[in-house]
Amino acid sequence: MSEQLLSPSWDGSVVLDIGEDVGALMLRVSADLDGHEIDIQPDDARLPRTHSAVRERRLASGSIYAAIYPSLTQGSYTVVASRQRFHVTGGRITELDFETS
Repeated sequence: MSEQLLSPSWDGSVVLDIGEDVGALMLRVSADLDGHEIDIQPDDARLPRTHSAVRERRLASGSIYAAIYPSLTQGSYTVVASRQRFHVTGGRITELDFETS
């Protein structure tokens, strides 16, 4: 079974579940990663590894490509593919540009 490429999302179409000790991540990527899934790994071994699909995000200012992680427990994480480290703070959205080596 092949996966269907998701259509672009529009400004305000992503629901985040954040507050207290839960934040979110917006990982901006290049257009060539559209449709790919990107894994993140929390430092806390009790928390699960998770992934999100890259989608085109259409905004009033133009399009970007990003993977959105809408509900992450506060703490430190690693983007598995790039080994980038980042920290999630409860009640906030962390923004990160995906680095390719």
